[in-house]
This record gives sequence, C-alpha cells and structure tokens, in this order.
Amino acid sequence: MTPTLAYKLLTEADWAAAQASGVTASAVDLADGYVHLSTAEQVRETARRYFAGAGRIRLLRFELARLGDVRWEKSRGDDLFPHLYGPLEITKANAAWWLDPGPDGLPVFPRMI
Repeated sequence: MTPTLAYKLLTEADWAAAQASGVTASAVDLADGYVHLSTAEQVRETARRYFAGAGRIRLLRFELARLGDVRWEKSRGDDLFPHLYGPLEITKANAAWWLDPGPDGLPVFPRMI
C-alpha cells in the first residue's frame, strides 16, 4: 500500500525562510531540483543521517494527494521516496512539530510519528 502522508524536515533557518516565502527551499532541494520528502517509516533515518547535531528541527506533515507532482523514486538503499517536483507550500501542512535534540544530538520525535 502506498503511503498517503509525507514529512519534511527543516532546520530553523530553512523554516524561517519558508515562513518568509511561503515555500520550502532547502539547499539540497534546490541542488537536486525537487523537494525531498520522507514517509513515516523513513523520516527518523533521514533525521539521523542529515539533521544530527543541527539543533531544533521543524517537522511538517503533508497529505501527498494535495501536493501535486509527487514521484516515487529510488534513493537511500533503493527504497522509494516521495519527491515533489514543484514548490512545497507550507500552508498545505496538516500538522507541524518542533523536534528538540536529545542527548545524542538526534531529533526526538513525538510518539504519533
């Protein structure tokens, strides 16, 4: 079954820029030409790999059906990840959390994710 929800992690700086512009625009997304998203099963590993030691992180949840051109493409370990080809409007998020770092520097997720 294909997941219906996707998550986007943003540093505080990327979140501030997204609030100012209305869309996310992280450096990796701009370089790759699409918005990197993760499913609930993938987002913790994404946080561990790319956000360890980054301080407080913003986590946004989106309904994939509301985003537009989402393509499932192979990435880490040949796992299929949702990639959005187009802008990710932050007003389309249906939930958001701040993830504080734990003692190991990794973002601590709420239980519901």
